[in-house]
Amino acid sequence: MHLIDLLALLVVLSALFGYLNHRWLQLPTTIGLMALSLGMSLLLIAVGHWWPGGREAAAAMLRGIDFDTFLLQGMLSFLLFAGALHVNLDDLYKQRWVVSVLATVGVLLSTVLVGLLTWWVLGLLGIGIPLIYCLLFGALISPTDPIAVLGILKTANAPKSLEIKIAGESLFNDGVGVVVFVILLGVASGGHEATVGGVAMLLVEEALGGIVLGLLLGWVTFVLLRSVDEYKVEVMLTLALTMGGYSLATALHTSGPIAIVVAGLFIGNHGRALAMSDTTRENLDRFWELMDEALNGVLFVLIGLEMLLVAVTSAHLLAVALLIPAVLLARWISVGIPIGLMGRWRRFTPKAVQVLTWGGLRGGISVALALSLPPGPERDTILAITYGIVVFSILVQGLTVGRLVRSIPGSPVDLPLARH
Repeated sequence: MHLIDLLALLVVLSALFGYLNHRWLQLPTTIGLMALSLGMSLLLIAVGHWWPGGREAAAAMLRGIDFDTFLLQGMLSFLLFAGALHVNLDDLYKQRWVVSVLATVGVLLSTVLVGLLTWWVLGLLGIGIPLIYCLLFGALISPTDPIAVLGILKTANAPKSLEIKIAGESLFNDGVGVVVFVILLGVASGGHEATVGGVAMLLVEEALGGIVLGLLLGWVTFVLLRSVDEYKVEVMLTLALTMGGYSLATALHTSGPIAIVVAGLFIGNHGRALAMSDTTRENLDRFWELMDEALNGVLFVLIGLEMLLVAVTSAHLLAVALLIPAVLLARWISVGIPIGLMGRWRRFTPKAVQVLTWGGLRGGISVALALSLPPGPERDTILAITYGIVVFSILVQGLTVGRLVRSIPGSPVDLPLARH
């Protein structure tokens, strides 16, 4: 099957599942699409016992999609830009320390904690894999997925300050997580030795380089937007920024996700206020909202269908059951320690740690990174565990985080104590 046929099938399925969800299930869009595609995968697996050819044909189709490249080098730039475009920079600036600490220190701490807990749990179950691969699993599962998080936040009605923390962290921490993953993968494959200085330099190069490139690209696009007043041209300029900027960041060995998020924040705030007419703003928002909705639909349908390619054993299922609370514990610690320390001079929304822990959803980026591992028993184990945790995160945490948010007592306050 040709690529265009695969994409056509995915779009048809996402549109059909979107219709069924809106008409009958009425779940949040991302959750509904993934639930229906998971149901379809389970049905194909069941039918495969009597008709093996049908299941194998579906699996062969999915093998034709390089999921990690499809997401990390294709869809991710569009989804990140669409998400960043509607984040208020002033609100994000007020939460800059919280967001930056959670997106860096929080990810690194969680990576180590998840890695050690995974190594211990898998050892107990007799699924021994080297510690470096357990740390790799920690790196790919620790960042919260901006695609999943932003989709759920649209319907969770979280307090504004808390929403900014969750959205801001998820937009930036995947870039840090990918860098840590690449470093650990190089160590695991024997590509290079990890030194403190080398790791620090690579983090600075990727993160700082991504920020600088994002600001430069955002400023250049802003200048071009300000010089014209034609919404079709201006929408094309933002599309060029998203696609060309991500490719340029990759070529320069800086963080593409961070560059696109920074550029999106620049255009969504300064560009929207100073370089666009009302007509352009209206059409730009409609275009990127439609792009976001369509790509989200395709992505979560694809995540659900990927179940056909995951070889799951009873030992893997037991590992998932034990590692779900372990990953949540690591998230709670990596969020709780920074917020506990910063709580000495900031006042946080009640239940902030609980909401940030339970609302820290994992999604397509974790699955894509797991699929990018080299073939071997370690990959099979990590992929099965990752998939199980992602499904739990989106279906269970995603469906219940709104209830947790609604349980926050009183009017939420999250301002520096000095302002009271």
